[in-house]
Amino acid sequence: MKIMPKEPDQPPRMARDETPEERADRNLVELLQELRVVQTGVQILFAFLLAVAFTSRFPQLSAFQRFTYVVTLLLTVVTSAVLATPVALHRGLFHRGVKPRIVALSARYAQVGLVFLALALNGAVLLLMDLVLGRTAAIAITTATTAMFACLWFLLPWAEGRG
Repeated sequence: MKIMPKEPDQPPRMARDETPEERADRNLVELLQELRVVQTGVQILFAFLLAVAFTSRFPQLSAFQRFTYVVTLLLTVVTSAVLATPVALHRGLFHRGVKPRIVALSARYAQVGLVFLALALNGAVLLLMDLVLGRTAAIAITTATTAMFACLWFLLPWAEGRG
């Protein structure tokens, strides 16, 4: 590893001594590991939503709650598909020598998948809070959780990337 010049008020950074192919390999492994963690949460949410439809209280849901349920279930399906796309890209293209392209596309799909995951999780919050606390509280809480996801998953990385 090489020590890179220090910028003012910044600790010295260590540059990796790796080829572009090695960097692509490392980045893909890291990305796929991150997606494994997130995909487990998506699977748990999907299983929960499937189970909800078979509860005795499900037929008593209001039209708004049923709509929220269906949209949330479909968002979870889309989330799962989008977050699994990097695996499909790797499987379909790994032997073609385009790993840097696979990594770049996969990173974009991961970001899109996080948007859909945030929407799905907030849909679940909206549905459950509407059932437990009522519509006004549900909207307030879902607004707060939406803001939390926006800040932690999107604004924070963007702000840190600029600095």
